[in-house]
Amino acid sequence: MTRNYVYGLAVVLAAISLLTFVYKWQILGLPITSDQTTPTWTVEASIRFQGGPGSIKANLQIPGLTPSYQVLREIPLSKGYGSRVNYTGTGRNMEWTIRRADGVQSLYYRAVVYEDKTHDSSDTIPPFPPAPVFDEPVKTAVEVLVKEVREHSADAASFTSELLRRMHDNGADSNVDLLLSQSTSTADTLQIVTNILAAARIPARMVHGIYLQDQQSDAVPQPWLEIHDGDKWRYFNPTNGAEGLPDQFLVWWRGIEPVLTVNGGSNVEINFAVQRNYLDTLAVAEERAAQRQSKLVEFSLFSLPIQTQAVYSVLLMMPIGALVMVLMRNVVGIETFGTFMPVLIALSFRETALLWGVILFSLLVALGLSIRFLLERLRLLLVPRLSAVLIVVVLLMLIISILSHKLGLETGLSVALFPMVIISMTIERMSVMWEEAGAGDAIKAGLGSMFIAVIAYLAMGMRWLEHLIFTFPELLLLVLAIVVLLGRYTGYRLMELRRFKVLSS
Repeated sequence: MTRNYVYGLAVVLAAISLLTFVYKWQILGLPITSDQTTPTWTVEASIRFQGGPGSIKANLQIPGLTPSYQVLREIPLSKGYGSRVNYTGTGRNMEWTIRRADGVQSLYYRAVVYEDKTHDSSDTIPPFPPAPVFDEPVKTAVEVLVKEVREHSADAASFTSELLRRMHDNGADSNVDLLLSQSTSTADTLQIVTNILAAARIPARMVHGIYLQDQQSDAVPQPWLEIHDGDKWRYFNPTNGAEGLPDQFLVWWRGIEPVLTVNGGSNVEINFAVQRNYLDTLAVAEERAAQRQSKLVEFSLFSLPIQTQAVYSVLLMMPIGALVMVLMRNVVGIETFGTFMPVLIALSFRETALLWGVILFSLLVALGLSIRFLLERLRLLLVPRLSAVLIVVVLLMLIISILSHKLGLETGLSVALFPMVIISMTIERMSVMWEEAGAGDAIKAGLGSMFIAVIAYLAMGMRWLEHLIFTFPELLLLVLAIVVLLGRYTGYRLMELRRFKVLSS
């Protein structure tokens, strides 16, 4: 029963850890590496017009539903204007208003977007469009064309592809020529196509998008076709009928309405510019989580003050050192002083380089051990003896720091930052083992502690692992699950295989 309970607890801990990790990584987009960046595009619409002298109201169509893209932030820029976002039947628009303005006016709307293939841009299911009313001979041409296209298609998508193909097959169909006789642009053609699709009872609308290139100073919105097949919205190239949106194509607005209307102004001009940038993925993920109102990021370590974050960046690595300790003692079989003494020694090494840490720590322990044996003759009690050792350690630190400074070895100055209690306890434990088990076992345990401390230091000093644990602290539950499973390990240790090798022969 106990074994099954341990296994079940380990599975539950690992499942919670991994599921939370995957959610924060894949859904919220938190980076698994510290140097990970996300490409973003800044799209700016600049508006210029001659205003006044009366009131002005300007409405700019802005991105709403953006397939495969999300708006990270949007900024309206204007001087003296009030601004707000309105939601309409076809999307959103930015409205600027001012009571009185005269002369040349400039308004700006800036949106920062990033690619997100998981972004759900689904819209509501539209009703079947009402049958459009055509005059003759256009009515007959539409009826004949719809009948012919329906015979060569199987569903709404294939009907749309076939219709677009026929609309661009110049001179092949007199009905198409009649319908296109008044068309002067791709947008005009798409409006005719949406009317024909409405006659076939297929919901359709025109969409306008901008190609996101590295840098554009004069981007021109391109029209595209969007239809609903009864289940979802689908996109089609208006020139060849191919399904799908092109790469790096940001849908800006939908419908036949103009992108900009200005009441109270004249000589209106609008220009779109695109600039590609790279932002820290973590910043993008935090913005995304804020938009989704996710509490996991709101209550993350990144919400703490910077100084507190620095403390926890060290503390969160201690379980990694503890895992190394468990593996080395319970699986490998290396003897040490105490249970977590090597982990604390590894933390001491963070104040210096590893080589200097080993040298300085070994020197302090050796000198302190010599003083400890001299104090043994005084036959002091435990607490006074430890206090005496602590005082000696402080004096040794002072001497080493002064000597290293005189020799130009500035690294030796950081020895004063070593945890004095750790050194004092190490000296005391080693001296006690020296007396009880002999010098050989004491030196062996000391070398084992130093070896595990070096391994733990290397594991705890991995920058990518430190970032991973700090960003996804739930992974410590996985470390806990591994430790719990190792707690049930009662098999041979690797060091014992050599010891009992004779029995296997």
